[in-house]
Amino acid sequence: QVQLVESGGGLVQAGGSLRLSCAASGRTFSSYGMGWFRQAQGKEREFVAAINTSGGTTYYADSVNGRFTISRDNARTTVYLQMNSLKPEDTAVYYCAARDLRVAGTYLAPHVYGSWGQGTQVTVSS
Repeated sequence: QVQLVESGGGLVQAGGSLRLSCAASGRTFSSYGMGWFRQAQGKEREFVAAINTSGGTTYYADSVNGRFTISRDNARTTVYLQMNSLKPEDTAVYYCAARDLRVAGTYLAPHVYGSWGQGTQVTVSS
């Protein structure tokens, strides 16, 4: 298990940008694929973006592709989510997660992630 702490959320106007960070504990961070999910009030948690262990492969939900960028710094044991051109519909609690390599499945599926952060609120005003 890895401990995850998100930061960087806040209130921003539509069209603005935010960068979320997720700091991970432990010396094995580079062995974990990482993902970002979000959950809007009254809705199910949904996949946003994911990145493999080296950072060479990324995945995005259609709704954020071209606006959001996921990256990681293994030396700093941190994964980032740069969010540009934000829309009111991006309002949600954003969670980062570390993939459990023992669980089969795609990066898009919540069940393959074994560790979750506490979440950070992103609110986009119109």
